[in-house]
Amino acid sequence: MALRSVAVFCGSSFGHDPAYADAARLTGRTLAERGIDVVYGGGHVGLMGVVADAAIQAGGRVIGVIPSALDDRELAHHGLTELHVVDSMHARKLMMAELSDAFIALPGGAGTLEEIAEQWTWAQLSIHAKPSGFLDVLGFWAPMRQLVTQMVETGFVQPEQSRIVSFSDDLDELLRMLQLPPSWTDKWGHDPGEVLSP
Repeated sequence: MALRSVAVFCGSSFGHDPAYADAARLTGRTLAERGIDVVYGGGHVGLMGVVADAAIQAGGRVIGVIPSALDDRELAHHGLTELHVVDSMHARKLMMAELSDAFIALPGGAGTLEEIAEQWTWAQLSIHAKPSGFLDVLGFWAPMRQLVTQMVETGFVQPEQSRIVSFSDDLDELLRMLQLPPSWTDKWGHDPGEVLSP
């Protein structure tokens, strides 16, 4: 499937290693150069701002979605193609999901993990049929990959649903994975497609 838009979840901090910002810059630029809209959390700080600025500089479309509480704290990026100010974090994630064909997690903290995990959950429940990917910069997501394996081995995630998420340290490879047709079944063994409301 062709990707028209990808949501990027990432830290509002930079992290200690410059490689994290380099990966964010590469992600924003690559998506823009391929004509893929960048959907993200709307902030100008940390890796979020790096992704947005790189995509804008490469001539891409960047769509931000930010809760009003964060906009009020002057964290919003006001140089975007579109900026949507919503009422809550829940509304933010719902709109980002609706606007995106797939999801990528760069390094980040609790918010990044929560956002990508929710999209994985929604795909398991057939709320949508969209894949998620982890860009494993410097092994950042290696513990998450191990955790997914443990979830399968202990019977809390079916092997088919583990295929909703992909891991790679190479952005090109990850984007190829995200463009593959859904190969999983939902929690009840049904093919993705019968989408429920979130």
